[in-house]
Amino acid sequence: MDKFPVVAQAGASQPNNIQQHEPSTQASAQGVASDFDVRMMQRCLELARRALGRTSPNPLVGSVVVQDGEIVGEGFHPRAGEPHAEVFALRAAGERARGATVYVNLEPCNHYGRTPPCSEGLIAAGVAKVVVGMVDPNPLVAGGGIARLRAAGVEVLVGVETAACEQLNEGFVHRILYKRPFGILKYAMTLDGKIATNSGHSAWVTNPSARGEVHQLRAGCDAVIVGGNTVRLDNPYLTSHQEGVNNPLRVVMSRQLDLPTDARLWDTAQAPTLVLTQVGANPEFQKFLQQKGVEVMELPSLTPDAVMSHLYDRGFCSVLWECGGTLAASAIAGGAVQKILAFIAPKIIGGSHAPTPVGDLGFDTMTQALLLERVRWRVVGSDCLVEGYLTAKNQ
Repeated sequence: MDKFPVVAQAGASQPNNIQQHEPSTQASAQGVASDFDVRMMQRCLELARRALGRTSPNPLVGSVVVQDGEIVGEGFHPRAGEPHAEVFALRAAGERARGATVYVNLEPCNHYGRTPPCSEGLIAAGVAKVVVGMVDPNPLVAGGGIARLRAAGVEVLVGVETAACEQLNEGFVHRILYKRPFGILKYAMTLDGKIATNSGHSAWVTNPSARGEVHQLRAGCDAVIVGGNTVRLDNPYLTSHQEGVNNPLRVVMSRQLDLPTDARLWDTAQAPTLVLTQVGANPEFQKFLQQKGVEVMELPSLTPDAVMSHLYDRGFCSVLWECGGTLAASAIAGGAVQKILAFIAPKIIGGSHAPTPVGDLGFDTMTQALLLERVRWRVVGSDCLVEGYLTAKNQ
């Protein structure tokens, strides 16, 4: 069996609350946003979402060019290494970009990376005004793009639909600030707090609509993590179940590699799989996995923090934990989880030994309970989705 002991919370290396930064207040807005500005920024977000799960380590960005109240160019950043959203939007606008207003949900960059700085491209195109959703938290930008535009005589309005812009790129923001991917723990439980029956049977706790939400959630993440028990008991696919959208890297944490040979995760035709294990574990099974096209990596310390450090090095922004209670508790205690998505189904199955979503955290009193902030409740079919962020107090 795979054991992932809970580590002391004091060992967590970064806060769970990504909202401790205040990028949107670093540059005050000059002027007041109109209803039209809000609609255009919402359009930028729609465009940005077309690249969900594909841009890491870069952010999701969309851009719109408007001339005389008419959209004359649109674009979004498709993936790292390709031009940024503003470049595509300016290309589409052509000469009509001169004197136009450009909308973009994230501050235009002002440094040379894989591509030239967008601030210079906007200036060269002769745009009159740029409306920015949020300031880029990246120290290489962090207001520099806005300052460059203003120095060139371009009017800049900052802070339109900022909350929505920050939420869309919360993974990118967390990666920049804390040098770790943003961790999301998702689980589905019954009304009495069970994720499976006493026998381990768990298909299905939630309704089809809720499962569709999970598929969309996976599409927006770079990786999805499970433990060995989930592979043995549920035999999941862990894909987005949608044509033409992103399938995350499927990650299995297993210390002993006592895993079934017929697991669906070993079929890598549709999505890649990475198995992380401890040094020297089950060499024969490692060879079997590699022959199936599964990537296998030994880590000196197979902990959630070590795994998130490795995924950061791979350039990931958002990681989804879809594991059982033991590994979930370890991930929470180790600071690898910042956001919780809990689906609650109106079902009761009972069972004194039926598994629960989060294992032992070592708490003895209710005052030790972990608190969520910015909590939202939403009905999905017949189920309820509770979404919130672990507070800084939890650290």
